[in-house]
Amino acid sequence: MLILTKKRLLFAVIFYSGLLSGNTLKAQFTTNSDSAFKAGTPNSGQLWGYAFADYYYKSHADTLNRGGGNQYTGIPEKKNAFQIRRIYLGYNYNISKKFSAELLLEAANGATSGEALTDNKLAFYIKLANVRWKDIWKGTDLVLGQVSTLGFSMSSEPKWGYRSVEKTIIDIRGTPSYDLGVALQGKFDPKTKNFGYDLMVANGTGAKPEGDNYKWLYGDIWGKFFDKKLYVNLYVDYNGMAPVAGMQHSRSMIKGFVSYTVPKFTIGVEAYSNRLQNDNQATEIATGNVDVLTVNAKGISFFAHGNIVKDKLNLFARFDAFNPTNKIDNSIYNKYIGNTSGYNDPSTKEQFITAGLDFTPDKKVHLMPNIWYNKYTNQGFVSKYNSYDLVYRLTFYYVFGK
Repeated sequence: MLILTKKRLLFAVIFYSGLLSGNTLKAQFTTNSDSAFKAGTPNSGQLWGYAFADYYYKSHADTLNRGGGNQYTGIPEKKNAFQIRRIYLGYNYNISKKFSAELLLEAANGATSGEALTDNKLAFYIKLANVRWKDIWKGTDLVLGQVSTLGFSMSSEPKWGYRSVEKTIIDIRGTPSYDLGVALQGKFDPKTKNFGYDLMVANGTGAKPEGDNYKWLYGDIWGKFFDKKLYVNLYVDYNGMAPVAGMQHSRSMIKGFVSYTVPKFTIGVEAYSNRLQNDNQATEIATGNVDVLTVNAKGISFFAHGNIVKDKLNLFARFDAFNPTNKIDNSIYNKYIGNTSGYNDPSTKEQFITAGLDFTPDKKVHLMPNIWYNKYTNQGFVSKYNSYDLVYRLTFYYVFGK
């Protein structure tokens, strides 16, 4: 005879109630994640994510550790390791026909920096958290909260298509990919969706709390031509910053991006000029006085990727050139210091190259052997030899829930 004690009965009720509620929730989530969510049905959501990681071997190292915040600055020659560089876990939810919400968690860990707990284990932080008011007027959405910015995340990055290999050229230099503020995202022609604009004002601090009264202003206009094959984007931004030597300090960028896409390949070019007002402190040879200079930092990036074997094997390649200042004069100055993150070393020009193969055993799984190369050329007064970082990698990238 089976005898149920009170404790056993209570355990059975909790256990089977949990199974029942779990199955019900799973069934509801499955429905919400597929056709209902894609159709914009109210009270439907989608869980999604991706991750990319590498095995890398650093074949050559610049012993002066130039390159600022790039992935492999400071990594010694011949070092090798497995590393997870990014994990995304996101949830998108349709509140109603007019409102939707977005939440994205990120855990990132470069070779030299990342988000880690005190014991160096990888940790998630909140990257995006926003609500979208659709068609606040015809063709324009209002987005409030922590939002993807306009510089590259909605333009050059998806066209480049290989964020798992490297950031875009202005992302490397610290232009925010996300920020806390308010944005308007609109289309001039809501039916054909060939022309649009974006405007945003935000803290300029990403996921961190605001630490001053300066705000970052963003704007772009874009168009699609020739049956949407040709994409053109013009972007501008402005950010006031803390004074340098008591003088007004700011950065203001203008950037153009053009890409051409057909089923077999995509090519693109991205070029920018960033005006750094009263940013560079240059020491005079004759007197030792320090002058504060306004400079223009410039960069250009070319990329291409295309099919070798349709849906199975792609080839990608990219070349970047970067010059942090247009005011090097070694007959007057013997020392240069930059005061904007990403542009701190005016004495060094850089050239970056990456290339590789993209093998896709499944459309959401990628194996990518690639090379990562960054060359450093001295243009300052102090003699520094030219050198480079060279890394060989096998990159692994997968997507789920989309």
